[in-house]
This record gives sequence, structure tokens and C-alpha cells, in this order.
Amino acid sequence: MAAREAGGVVLGRAAEKLFSLSGLFAVYKPKGPTSAGVLNLLKEKLLAVIGIGKGTKMLGTMLAGSKKYTAIGLLGKATDTLDATGQVTEEKPYDQITKGDLENVLQKFTGDIMQVPPLYSALKKDGERLSTLMKRGRAVEAKPARPVRVYSLSLQRFQPPLFTLDVECGGGFYVRSLVSDIGKELSTCATMQELTRTKHGPFTLEEHALHEDKWTIDEIARSLEHCTSLLPGEPSHKKLKTEHPGETAVSCEDK
Repeated sequence: MAAREAGGVVLGRAAEKLFSLSGLFAVYKPKGPTSAGVLNLLKEKLLAVIGIGKGTKMLGTMLAGSKKYTAIGLLGKATDTLDATGQVTEEKPYDQITKGDLENVLQKFTGDIMQVPPLYSALKKDGERLSTLMKRGRAVEAKPARPVRVYSLSLQRFQPPLFTLDVECGGGFYVRSLVSDIGKELSTCATMQELTRTKHGPFTLEEHALHEDKWTIDEIARSLEHCTSLLPGEPSHKKLKTEHPGETAVSCEDK
């Protein structure tokens, strides 16, 4: 009984410390279910930015900038989800494609372009996600192409059938659609095998993200202090205290 009470006191102090924090910090983990089977299919890794207290109101402003991704595409196969989690819908030869062909195609996807979002996405129809409707077997029409911006796009590695891209883009951009469109432009097909977000607004994977083994209250507090320099007009972490302790929000979109 005494041990339980002592444990409760410790947990209570930890919760009190957590709720007293305020600001923004970033974490890094594989996206979605932790099932090994799913992760073996699509190795998608997420740089997620989390707001605590007053930080929840800063997310929109702080993350309005560009995002950077490293994506691995697979030539010769297309899926219904445009990534490795989906069912294969088409297979085409790709042996004729050279590194130069791929580099030349990338120029067409840089700058202000039009992009059709994937059917399996967080976009909604009649208040429900398209991906949810698709899983129910409902017929869903593709959303019309919409303007998106690609600040930079480069080929990092070409080992057919795999190719690796570095992408810096604006909001509303789907890397899955980019990989699929590149395949079509090369007269074959392609699907995304792996995706890692390396930058979101001013937060970078290398400098700011906490890995899972450091998801402790003390590490989060240190990360909040470290990320304070990214916040406009907040010279001191102490000024980030909030009148609504414990409020949290996470920014991570489906791409």
C-alpha cells in the first residue's frame, strides 16, 4: 500500500511538471502503427512538432514555412495508395530509364506546379476522409489538380529500381503523388517506398527532434528550452507560461 502511495506521489509530481511546461518541441518516430509488418512495407518516418500550453497557439504560425523530405521511390510498380502499403495496380518495365532521364524529368516538377492529390488521403468529402471512404468500398472521384510549390527537388541516388529524392515544398504537397507522377512522366510507373520528413518550418530532424528513447519529461523540458530560440519575440522560456496548463497539440499531416 505504501509503495502504491509513493508511486502515486511520483506520478503526480511528474504530471505537475509536465503541465507547467509551455512552448514547442519536436519528436521523431516511425509514423502510424508500430506493427513490424506495416513498417516493413512502408518505412515512413515522422518529424512531428508538438505544442504544449501557449505553444499550441503558435503551431500554425511557426509551421507555415516549407517542409523538407527524403523519399525513396520504386520504379516499375504502381499501387492504389501510391505507396508500399497499397495493392499493386500496375507493373511496367523500367530498364530503359537512365539517371539522366530521371534528372531531366525532375525539372518539370520544380517551382509552381499543379498536382492531383491521392485518393487515399486526409482530404475530405461530405465531412469524411477520402481514405475512409475508399476503405469502405465507396466510389471516390479524384480531387481536381491544385497549385502547389516545390522550392527544390534533387536526385540523391539512382539504383534501379530504387531512386532517392530530396524535396523541399510548401503546404498541401503530396510526395506520394510526386513519385507517381515522375513514373508516368518516364513512361513507366512508380510508388513511394520510404519517406522521412527532415524539416518542418524552422524545426529540423537533425537538430531539434527527440527520439523515442528520450521521451521523458526532463528531456522534453530541455528540448523546450533549446527550441525557444526559434520562437519570435520570446526571449525567455519563462515567458511561455500559459493560463491553460496541460493543453497540447501535435502537427503532423498525411503526405
